[in-house]
Amino acid sequence: MKGCFQVFVSLLGNKIMDSISNMIIMMKNASLAGKESVSFPSSKIKNAILECLKKEGFISSVSKKKGGFPAVEVGLIYVDKKPRITEVKRISKQSKRVYFSMKNIHSVKNGSGLLVLSTPKGILSGKEARKEQVGGEALFKIW
Repeated sequence: MKGCFQVFVSLLGNKIMDSISNMIIMMKNASLAGKESVSFPSSKIKNAILECLKKEGFISSVSKKKGGFPAVEVGLIYVDKKPRITEVKRISKQSKRVYFSMKNIHSVKNGSGLLVLSTPKGILSGKEARKEQVGGEALFKIW
């Protein structure tokens, strides 16, 4: 068993990647680089997060690509030639899960940012979670 784990670690290069962190960092970096869109591998949770970001006005479009593996392409938004996504912060990580009750959900950057939560009612923004009166795992903040 130990030999299998060593092979697995050597294939990954001692890095176990968090796919949600990868996605939000790729969107931030593409925005700051002035790209029109960015693509990455698709999953159900990523699609739910992207729909939440689209609904809140942080991205313009979400389109699924077909090919060798399922991928998704995201259109980025710029306001007066400045990117809408300038910073992201992952809250709940694989090593430490962070949960917010409804009372602990506050606005991000005086309302110009967004808190994304995984709740029993699905992936919701902080505003929607307060409206639905539900808490959940805080995934990340974006502004």
